[in-house]
Amino acid sequence: MEFSFNENQAMIAQMVRDFGDKEIRPHFMDWDENQTFPREMFSKLGELGLMGVLVPESYGGSGFGYFEYVTAITELGKICGSIALSMAAHNSLCTGHILQFGNEEQKQKYLPKLATAEWIGAWGLTEANTGSDAMRMRCTAVQDGDYWVINGTKNWITHGISGDVAVVLVRTGELLDSNGITAFVVERGTPGFRGGKKENKLGMRSSETAELIFEDCRVHKSQILGEVGQGFRQAMKVLDGGRISIAALSLGIAKGAFEASIKYAKEREQFGQPIANFQAISFKLADMATEIEAAELLTFKAADLKNKALPVTTTSAMAKYYASEVCVKASTEAVQIFGGYGYTKDYPVEKFYRDSKLCTIGEGTSEIQKLVISRNELRD
Repeated sequence: MEFSFNENQAMIAQMVRDFGDKEIRPHFMDWDENQTFPREMFSKLGELGLMGVLVPESYGGSGFGYFEYVTAITELGKICGSIALSMAAHNSLCTGHILQFGNEEQKQKYLPKLATAEWIGAWGLTEANTGSDAMRMRCTAVQDGDYWVINGTKNWITHGISGDVAVVLVRTGELLDSNGITAFVVERGTPGFRGGKKENKLGMRSSETAELIFEDCRVHKSQILGEVGQGFRQAMKVLDGGRISIAALSLGIAKGAFEASIKYAKEREQFGQPIANFQAISFKLADMATEIEAAELLTFKAADLKNKALPVTTTSAMAKYYASEVCVKASTEAVQIFGGYGYTKDYPVEKFYRDSKLCTIGEGTSEIQKLVISRNELRD
């Protein structure tokens, strides 16, 4: 595996930094305070090709691989976790599901709009009572001729209100049957489909999280992704890539917290010298640097496997698990290094601290990642 940035990665990293300084840094605290989802800003990200990073150019995307994708998310995460989270969810979940499992007609219809952010995508798996236990979902679809009638609710959905199109996993068979779940593409404006309650969150506050509500929502059979009953297996494959996204997001937040800590430790003086000179602080920085480096290597290993179409389930789970835990630790240490100032909104680390915790929860908790890893390692 080649560890140095390729030309595309270097270009993307600089482009994201320049864009972030102009379009995100001046506004992200206001967005966070008011829980504003900045829809227009994502249209600008779409113009840069960052909302269809993995989508082939033939469908209006950038046609890049996972190295470039990880780089883009990481650089955004260093600036604002919320923006990076929404960008990642749009790319890897809704868009990624259609890209992997849609037929040619579905790809031609949806990918160009998603890749340019003309449309924002949502992806619905989780329900109020079925997070990790997805096969007990209660949202169902019953066939009625050429249509399927969907009833139920999805919770904790990124872009649940603002999304223009959603890929939704619903039960079409028996409870606990892995062959009884089907994926549908549902457009906003379809009768019986609407957004519900918007969550008031600790962090990631400008990445919209809300319910999807279906009430006798009639969806034509042409909106099924793949075959009836394949939805659960599709979702697990989509999550393999999604976990790389969260690892990259975690990496970005950790790097943002670390870089802020380095700068502050060099500038802040106590007892007549910069606090970076004190071993208590320098050792914290050494631990942060080492753990971030390890998380980055593991994340890019998963990206390398994904690029090569090799089995990635275990490695992506490892990357997501480790990077997210490093993210929380790094942001916690950053607040400690800043002291009382780190607890205020005048400095960036309190937001890194709040945003970091979602990374150990979203797209499979740390405990679920350990379950995936241990099962695969113990398999004969």
